Amino acid sequence: MHRSLIDALAVDDLAWQDYSNCRGADADLFFPERGASTRKAKAICNACQVKAECLEFAIQQSEKFGIWGGLSERERRRIRKERALAARRRIS
Repeated sequence: MHRSLIDALAVDDLAWQDYSNCRGADADLFFPERGASTRKAKAICNACQVKAECLEFAIQQSEKFGIWGGLSERERRRIRKERALAARRRIS
């Protein structure tokens, strides 16, 4: 079950964002044009203390764009697929 962003804000689930390395950084680094480098954004993420929380948020919210938790949408999609397969195996 996915909660809305408003619900998350209401219970302060996004407090981790206050500790993110990207806070105040140029958003264009994290939402690059197609084919542009993601190296700088990923470097910022890799040194971030809330990288795991950021990545989990993006996966749970099915974020379609940008670098979240150091991963692109394609990389996050792979994690969602792996989790779905693992969940199906547990059910069967």
